[in-house]
Amino acid sequence: MLINDMTELQEFMDKIVAFRDERDWKQFHTPKDLAISLMLEAAEVAEHFQWKNAEEIAAYATTKRDALGDELADVLSYLLLISNEFGIDLAEAFRRKTAKAAEKYPVEKAKGRHTKYTEL
Repeated sequence: MLINDMTELQEFMDKIVAFRDERDWKQFHTPKDLAISLMLEAAEVAEHFQWKNAEEIAAYATTKRDALGDELADVLSYLLLISNEFGIDLAEAFRRKTAKAAEKYPVEKAKGRHTKYTEL
């Protein structure tokens, strides 16, 4: 299930911050270490797909859906902690970024193409 609305994103933020604070882990969560952890977890997501062709990925995603979901949740957790650390409203950042992307990649130029915006 996808995030239903942006208030759910705030609920996730509150839960991961409370989880961290209950364990007194903020002292270990420097921006550098959070960024490294985010990259490591993203690499663990990629590892699920490494060396698999499209057919193998489709079968794997069916049988290992929970394991993949766990890794994606780890990525989300670190993303939320980083945004919390810097006071970044992810919902607003997402809206702003997608508006910028729409300008860079207008449908009439980008539809069906993987070309970078500077080459459209």
